[in-house]
Amino acid sequence: MNRLSSQSAENKSLDQESTKKIASFEPKEEKMNTKENHQITNGSHDAVKLAPEDMTSKDYYLDSTAHFAVHEELLKDEIRTKTFRNAIINNRHLFKDKVVLDIGCGVGIFSLFAAKAGAKLVIAVEKSNVIEYAKRIIRANRYDKVIKLIRGKIEDIELPDGIEKVDIIIAEWMGYCLFYDSMIQSIIYARDKFLKPDGLIFPDRATMYMVGIEDRDYKEDKVEWWSSVYGYNMGCLKNYVMREPLVDTVDKRQICTDHFPLKTFDLKTMTIDDISIDSKFRLRALRDDYVHAFVTYFVVEFTACPQRTVISTAPGAGYTHWKQTVFYFPDCATIKFDEVLEGKFTCKVNLENTKKLNFNIDFQFDGEISTLQSKNQYFMKG
Repeated sequence: MNRLSSQSAENKSLDQESTKKIASFEPKEEKMNTKENHQITNGSHDAVKLAPEDMTSKDYYLDSTAHFAVHEELLKDEIRTKTFRNAIINNRHLFKDKVVLDIGCGVGIFSLFAAKAGAKLVIAVEKSNVIEYAKRIIRANRYDKVIKLIRGKIEDIELPDGIEKVDIIIAEWMGYCLFYDSMIQSIIYARDKFLKPDGLIFPDRATMYMVGIEDRDYKEDKVEWWSSVYGYNMGCLKNYVMREPLVDTVDKRQICTDHFPLKTFDLKTMTIDDISIDSKFRLRALRDDYVHAFVTYFVVEFTACPQRTVISTAPGAGYTHWKQTVFYFPDCATIKFDEVLEGKFTCKVNLENTKKLNFNIDFQFDGEISTLQSKNQYFMKG
């Protein structure tokens, strides 16, 4: 696996040339008057009135989604961006003369797709200061008469021009392991308040999957390394290290069990109470091997599209910035072809702070060569 130690390492992976390009983005442009350029101001507050070029390092820390590196990474995620583009542009019949709500619009790429697909009006909502650049981009592409921008959280805004309901909601609401720093609560809120009864959500369905992998080399490097750190025993940290899932790219060749669907989420009907997973799982061995860890990934669907349109974050399905989430456990299971490992997977989301997830994976295995029972707790926090 091409390993990264944490989610935050993503923003450090740009090479020097890329960093220079970001740093030189419109360096000579005069500071904008945010009041004059702000088309719609409801939902805004003092913390987001600064233009990006006026922000200090403290402002950027508090408003991380204003970082250009974040949006560059998202746009360069071709599976993500091209799938959204195809879902929208290839289904003009769904967008023609419709009112569209783009939640968390960033630099406005999905709003531009919707406008090109024939939407009558696109309402783009973004709480970050990057919206100031979205305005420039939309104006430069001559869609400023179709796309109206609102700065603020979706929970704090009202729709413009007396509009009460929209035909379509577009949102890339998924986070790491589906729920980490996810916007799913905001989408449910917007659906209930702003979406017409027969309205559409892009994407509107997600399924979380689990699979078992062999990963001895990296597990030893990640965990056993603490036994001797420059000659000092730091083994007391092993348990802590084991409890933190790893977000990284998994080689599909490491997969040694079948794939098990843990839970499907339908954004058209689900409620806030459904934002969790409590599922039994059953993994069948594809070959004789060792199981060192479980991996979760998700697949989201655009079910309104006549032709099946999905984003898959499965190992081997192509690189996405979501990657996969790896859960190591202390021992390993020696498993033979067609043997079954059974257990229970739970994921609890802190609804006050979706950067806090708690997991439990309890399982038992009784095979010809080995027997193992294991109870494991994990956490993701940011």
